[in-house]
Amino acid sequence: MQVYEIKKGIYWVGAVDWLVRDFHGYSTYEGTTYNAFLMLGEKNVLFDTVKANLGSDLVHRIRTIIDPEKIDYIVVNHVEMDHSGYLPEMVELCKPEKIICSKMGHKNLLDHFHRPDWPYHVVGTGDAVSVGSRTIQFIETRMLHWPDSMFSYIPEEKLLISSDAFGQHLGTSERFDDEVDQSELMYQARKYYANILTLYSPQVRKLLKSVAEMGIEIDMIAPDHGVIWRKDPGKILQAYENWSHHRGSNKGLVIYDTMWHSTEKMAKAVADGLESQGVSVKLMNLRVEHRSDVMTEVLDAKGLALGCPTLNNGMLPRMAGFLQYMKGLRPTNKFGAAFGSYGWSGEAVKLLNKVMEEMKFELVHEGLRVKYVPDHDTLKECVEMGKILGKAIRDSFEE
Repeated sequence: MQVYEIKKGIYWVGAVDWLVRDFHGYSTYEGTTYNAFLMLGEKNVLFDTVKANLGSDLVHRIRTIIDPEKIDYIVVNHVEMDHSGYLPEMVELCKPEKIICSKMGHKNLLDHFHRPDWPYHVVGTGDAVSVGSRTIQFIETRMLHWPDSMFSYIPEEKLLISSDAFGQHLGTSERFDDEVDQSELMYQARKYYANILTLYSPQVRKLLKSVAEMGIEIDMIAPDHGVIWRKDPGKILQAYENWSHHRGSNKGLVIYDTMWHSTEKMAKAVADGLESQGVSVKLMNLRVEHRSDVMTEVLDAKGLALGCPTLNNGMLPRMAGFLQYMKGLRPTNKFGAAFGSYGWSGEAVKLLNKVMEEMKFELVHEGLRVKYVPDHDTLKECVEMGKILGKAIRDSFEE
């Protein structure tokens, strides 16, 4: 993979991870990138490193531009190991004058690498470092999505180096947003937000408001994962604004697991009821759909129908695991309904309702249980449940 000059004298020198398929529980079927950026000037600055096993790729790309020993500063925007894993080797190679990080970044670097002797330079929001003809301004972005996270902004270039924000897990030979399929790009950006940042939506809203109030001019956003936004950075900023409010769309999901297909029959009937109300519907079987792909759809769905049979006075493990995953991400502003089959005890529907109540979903139905196998009349009840959920979704956009 070649080096890319993203602005005059500023280069992409990161690494593409073509083989990764799981990112701490998030499916990455398209691989990912670990972006690092080298800015040349009176002081040569490296922004972030890469995952440890891809460090040789980083060093090779830097060597095509300058001798790594000529790097003066290393900026650590985020300490998570996919961006700092190769930092000790780079520090040893470069012997930088400064390792620039946030206050929490300093703490986390000490906790990770146990090197109090490194030349730390701690910055906060509003601080700036002059590197000759350019300036690096810093914006702390705590809990987006780690306590140490920060942005680096270069006003002379209107360039925002945005750490993990605005990224995508997308492994590609193309480096810029206008070079890739737009539907795939926005799907991967939505998946990234849904599975990493949904929990931190209040902080996202606060950050976007602060950036607007600061009057920062941005014509390029360079995240630490995926492609760089150069054609229309406002597109991803607006998407984050929308996603962070959990507004949803005229869309309902039927998410289910099934044992002997009875709950699956119910799920299809619920989906029919949703569809009859003019709502976009997606049927998602947890046996074949990865939880991170389901969460991607949850992000912009207004209503969820959850279906599961009872097993051992509880739920099937896949549904229980998905609910634990979804609860951790805390989606809001959803309508909900639950259904499922049972043999003799039938606790699953009650448990599904309980979880949705804990997430403050608005339940539109008390829940529907069917003993063993649904008949035609029972399936009609499932359709009616879908209609009630669909009407709630539809009406919420007509008010």
